[in-house]
Amino acid sequence: MSTLVTKQAPDFTATAVMPDCSFNEDFRLSDFRGKYVLLFFYPLDFTFVCPSEIIAFDRALAKFKEKNCEVIGVSIDSQFSHFAWKNTPVNQGGIGNIQYPLIADLDKKISRQYGVLLDMGVALRGTFLIDKEGVIRHAVVNDLPLGRSIDEALRMVDALIFHETHGDVCPANWQEGKEAMKPTAAGVADYLAKNAG
Repeated sequence: MSTLVTKQAPDFTATAVMPDCSFNEDFRLSDFRGKYVLLFFYPLDFTFVCPSEIIAFDRALAKFKEKNCEVIGVSIDSQFSHFAWKNTPVNQGGIGNIQYPLIADLDKKISRQYGVLLDMGVALRGTFLIDKEGVIRHAVVNDLPLGRSIDEALRMVDALIFHETHGDVCPANWQEGKEAMKPTAAGVADYLAKNAG
């Protein structure tokens, strides 16, 4: 699979179930230029691992919004399935009224564009961080049984913002508030000594 990182995010127009449960039949990714976007794919509504991720993204939504980052979920389900899942209580296998858009990709075109569509017809757990110019700067794809880390998604948004603001690199395990590594051999050694463990 060829990577989309460093390329323009494939644009799309689709139907989305919005935070207020309305249907937006003209939802465009390109309308979010000027903001960061965390676009994530999940296999299916009404499954076991998916609600844990979707609810976890919703619980962290304020943290993403503070960073000028919009969260958007996509699956191959219809808008009607998304709507029903949002209107099913969490204790009955639903996701409740999550406050970010869920995109209906019933024709599987978006999943195919992002390279996450399996032959069996569902999407892998793909996560794509898109910058304010519409360029994909980070991507990770998990197999179906492996849930993703919302903390890591937030860390990558922080890393991108830090890099854009300061021009510094963000090495392994970089975290906001910790000193960044200087891009020299001495800088690497100093960083590792200060941030060991």
